[in-house]
Amino acid sequence: MTTIHRLFVPSLLSKVLLVAIILGSIGACEISSAQALPASPVANSAALPDMTSIAAKFSPVVVNISVRGTRKVSTAGDVSSADAGDAAGPQDADAMRDFLRRFQQRFGGLPPQLQLPVRGEGSGFIVSPDGVILTNAHVVSDADEVLVKLTDRREFLAKVLGSDKMTDIAVLKIDAVNLPAANLTPPAAPRVGEWVMAIGSPFGFESTVTAGVISATRRSLPGDGSVPFIQTDAAINPGNSGGPLINMRGEVVGINSQIFTLSGGYQGLSFAIPIDVAQRIKGQILSTGQVRHAKIGVAVQEVDQTLAEAFKLEKAFGALVNEVMANSAAQHAGLESGDVVLAFNDRPIAVAGDLSANISLAQPGDQVELKVWHKGALRTLHAVLGDATTPEIPAQTIAAKAPNPTARLGLLLSGSKPEDKHEKVATPGLLIDGVNGPAERAGIQAGDVLLAINGESVTSIAQAGAAAVRSDKSVALLLQRDGMKIYVPLRLS
Repeated sequence: MTTIHRLFVPSLLSKVLLVAIILGSIGACEISSAQALPASPVANSAALPDMTSIAAKFSPVVVNISVRGTRKVSTAGDVSSADAGDAAGPQDADAMRDFLRRFQQRFGGLPPQLQLPVRGEGSGFIVSPDGVILTNAHVVSDADEVLVKLTDRREFLAKVLGSDKMTDIAVLKIDAVNLPAANLTPPAAPRVGEWVMAIGSPFGFESTVTAGVISATRRSLPGDGSVPFIQTDAAINPGNSGGPLINMRGEVVGINSQIFTLSGGYQGLSFAIPIDVAQRIKGQILSTGQVRHAKIGVAVQEVDQTLAEAFKLEKAFGALVNEVMANSAAQHAGLESGDVVLAFNDRPIAVAGDLSANISLAQPGDQVELKVWHKGALRTLHAVLGDATTPEIPAQTIAAKAPNPTARLGLLLSGSKPEDKHEKVATPGLLIDGVNGPAERAGIQAGDVLLAINGESVTSIAQAGAAAVRSDKSVALLLQRDGMKIYVPLRLS
């Protein structure tokens, strides 16, 4: 039974205030019209966007997508991350692991993998009168059957023309003609605070309209560095994935894709793939049936104020390179760990995600120009982008940051080379045996490997000490932990 809670229950104080207001109103009647107080300003409702016409125009364009299929699940606890239908997040993976664990405890061993049936729902929208539909790749992942339902209740089995997991875009085709379709002319650049509308099928409720504003543009998410997401507070829930995000000029600005949630439902943080990214992927799928992505071969991180001071940058800006892959476009171009990429083909790189977003719009073989901050000076590099399908190998010769004497940096360094647990060989850098002071406050741990200080490789304790002495208020240490490299800013006392 649904319980309705009242939003306001008058208290004794509010009743007294109500009487005072009534008495005040009676007294006000005695004031002559010449003495009447000026009217309070009222919000101009005409200034608010009229969304009814936009909803009426786009609702017939949005479709409901139902999928059926199977997916392989590892009984060792490594649940496949590809879910048919709307992405449900880590909660489903945890539930599946718990189920398999209980099953094994009760019935004994299981085969290495199980084929489990999956069903799901999502959204999409028609982009061509002959039945071409855009949606998310995760909506149709592992689907054996894709059913598209139009707003006029007609249903069609759809063919998946192609999908791209990197950008989470898929293109479908149904056998129909003269369909209403969205016009995908390039929209005006989205602005923070701009009103937007989302249409989709949250929890299966078809043609649901929600609205909000753009909260941020060019938002990078963990594991999704190739997409500069549009963040919005329009309510998006499971089933909305693949539906359009529309501005008040009636232009599609994005495809609703993800939410950030601790509850499994909407919590005010929704993310959409920019429509220009979707258009590029759609064009490649329709023309070639596949998608190609470029890569440059680096790992990057954000530049905060402390790192900016360590590298003598005027402000926290750019993408800090913490690793360069062997035989990559970056290595051939001369890019080094500790460099900060400031521009890509004359487009500013304000945050780390901007670099990945720009590369995602390029093609393998494209020649690009990079403006790079290298050891306190600006230089220009040229790179020929590689193909993202080629595996990357970390360049062992590219070292990064090093620690300093215990007194200043709070590091106790080992003179012996750390040993690679897998290869049983000495690796570059110095082993950190203990931390205190600045290093401890920065989260550095015993067992980390110090590779470089302020971009200069460290091979001895004496070299680390010299680098520490030369440092001013801040220092940037390149560390390796569990096979991952990252710059850690250290603010010195």
